[in-house]
Amino acid sequence: MIYLGLDLGEKTLGIARSDSGIFSTPVSTFRFYENHYEDAAKYINKYILDEGVDVVVLGYPKHMNDDIGIRAQISEAFKVMIEQATQATVVLWDERLSTYEALSLMTEMGINKDKQRQKKDELAAMIILQSYLNRKGDYNGR
Repeated sequence: MIYLGLDLGEKTLGIARSDSGIFSTPVSTFRFYENHYEDAAKYINKYILDEGVDVVVLGYPKHMNDDIGIRAQISEAFKVMIEQATQATVVLWDERLSTYEALSLMTEMGINKDKQRQKKDELAAMIILQSYLNRKGDYNGR
C-alpha cells in the first residue's frame, strides 16, 4: 500500500510518501502560480496514477477553535479534484501547527533560513502523513 501526504499552500504543494505504511519521507515541493490549484491537482493526479498511490492524506488546516475557514474549504475542493481523477482514497487530516513543527524541527537541526523556506512544505507533508500513519497504527494494534 502506497501512502502520499500533501501540504497544500497558496503557491506550493508539499509531498511526502510512505511505501511501508510505517514511516513517511519527504519527496518534493511542487510550486505553482498563486491560487492555481488546478495546476497542482493535475501534477499530483499524474503522480498518483503513475506511482499507484492507494491513500492520499491531505492536510486540513482547520482553525484552532475547529472552525472551517477558507484554507480548509480549498483543501475540501482539492480533495474532490483528486477523487474525480484517480481511484485513490483521499483523507482530510488535521494539520494544525504542522508547518510550525516543521520549521521548529529544522531550526533544532541547525538548517539555515533559506533552506527552511525551500523544504518546509515537504517536511510539513511528512509530518501530516506520519501523524496519520501513527494514528492508523494505533487503531490496527501495531
